[in-house]
Amino acid sequence: MKKEEIKITFQPSGRSVFAMPGTILIEAAARAGCVVDTPCGGTGSCGKCAVRIVTPENAPVSDNDSSALAKDKIDQGFRLACSFKIAEETTVEVPDTALFQSSHKILSAHGDADMEVQPEVAVHDVTTDSSQEECCSHSESISRALPEIMLSKTAKDQISNLTPGSRAYLITSGDTGVRVDTEEPKHLTGVAFDIGTTTIVGTLIDLQSGLDLALASTINPQTAYGDDVIARIKKCRDDEDGLAELTRAVRGAINGIIDELCSQSGVRHDDIFYAVFAGNTAMQQIMAGIDPSGLGEMPFEPAFKDQLKKPASEFGIKICPDAEVLVFPQIGGFVGGDTVAGILATRLDTAEAPSLMVDVGTNGEIVLSANGRLLSASVAAGPAFEGARIIDGMRAADGAIEKVFLADNDIALNVIGNVKPSGICGTGLIDAAAILLDIGVIDMTGRIQETDELPDGIAPAIIARIVESDMGCDFVLATAEESGTGESICLHQRDVRELQLANGAIRAGINILLKTAGINADDLSTVLLAGAFGNFIRRNHARRIGMLPQIPSDRIRFVGNTASFGAKRVLLSKNEAQYAAEIRKKTEHIDLSSDPEFQEEFG
Repeated sequence: MKKEEIKITFQPSGRSVFAMPGTILIEAAARAGCVVDTPCGGTGSCGKCAVRIVTPENAPVSDNDSSALAKDKIDQGFRLACSFKIAEETTVEVPDTALFQSSHKILSAHGDADMEVQPEVAVHDVTTDSSQEECCSHSESISRALPEIMLSKTAKDQISNLTPGSRAYLITSGDTGVRVDTEEPKHLTGVAFDIGTTTIVGTLIDLQSGLDLALASTINPQTAYGDDVIARIKKCRDDEDGLAELTRAVRGAINGIIDELCSQSGVRHDDIFYAVFAGNTAMQQIMAGIDPSGLGEMPFEPAFKDQLKKPASEFGIKICPDAEVLVFPQIGGFVGGDTVAGILATRLDTAEAPSLMVDVGTNGEIVLSANGRLLSASVAAGPAFEGARIIDGMRAADGAIEKVFLADNDIALNVIGNVKPSGICGTGLIDAAAILLDIGVIDMTGRIQETDELPDGIAPAIIARIVESDMGCDFVLATAEESGTGESICLHQRDVRELQLANGAIRAGINILLKTAGINADDLSTVLLAGAFGNFIRRNHARRIGMLPQIPSDRIRFVGNTASFGAKRVLLSKNEAQYAAEIRKKTEHIDLSSDPEFQEEFG
């Protein structure tokens, strides 16, 4: 029996959609173009997707609501969007704090460096003589001139329409002739992508000059299924259509970026003849439509290690259909193509003295170059750096406290967007913990001390910010009157513990690699901080909380989005693609999940 669909209206946008009874509210929101934040992957444990049910009044309260939300919030009509099921016509008010902000900070810049321009894309003048014998077709003539090239069906069809003696240019992508033009092509372009767990960055590049033509970025829509790769792997394993759903989502975002790149540059989609993708193992495999389930269980093996090459049409990517798409090689476990791209971009393998590269994030990657070896590992740092599992946490969007510092004997804040604070993001969290540790509000165990335990000399304004709670003491960063939510924003004792877990995982991974190489932290000549989050960390604060070794700050460098830069290098040069393959082979993967010393270090 057909059931009537139910109307759901989302405020303040006023958008309405229709859904079947029993539909989870977060799914209806997605249809309305309203991306609700679900760091926990919709398990109901983080409470970040709280929305207010305007109608019906007295909406049912789920067990997840009772567990994640305060009673006064429930009384005001707030419910978790990941748990609320549609039963009747509903009006929902979605607060800004529940949205995955489109203003999320995305690092898309990278350092300048010399780029070799020797791409896999080329143009060949294949004009034939007008006196060509009839027995020798145009296709045969091209095959004789370029025996290593295989002609695509499209190219063959275009060749068949040519008359002997007509001007013809064959465009090749890799070993395939993909198009024949009667005029010399104006644009030979390619796209380089960094497929991040949280963000996707695409660059359109002129393959003849090596210059960037356009840049675009977006939030990875897979975040609707959870911030971390484990949640997405679980989705692929548990849901029959999980892999297809996640693959469609990421390819849709990629094609959206390509649309934007073409709009910015005036380049046609069909004039993009090569694409390169770099991401962690889970992101690359999902984009390629390959089941990542093997990464969710011992021995955590990727489905492929060598670079993957296929025509764009097989990936559903909106460029020249027969153009070659290259997916970066993968090292092992969760150390994937983005790490290979990072090594390639920084030339870490050529470092003359011990050097370390750290990409700080939910899935942190670490690579050590020392004594002629490249050692790599990944650590599950958790989503604290993205603001998840932090009580007043949020991503680096408008309203996020991104910097905490001392001024006039009190705490001062920098807030993204110059608006009232709505929460605290990862960099602000690190700042707050480091400063409070410095002045003695937090002790060496990570405990926020009570006022009668504080050392002498702490300013009264700082002392006044310490409040008692059920789980110890909290530190008020912004009062209810100062905040954009009408509620105080605090560094909670539980937040410090979450930060300690994330921090400890990264530092333990670093220590294991140093031990494996037989060197000490003092031997490090350079520490490279890579990735979006790494580029915003204050070096002295990262050292103060123990995330990074206690080495001089001038040895710590920010290297930007190395995944994007490495992908660009490979896009522009076939030699760089070979270099990436060599890096993959010579980089050792240290599996920390089975290393008892890691647990000792982490503990």
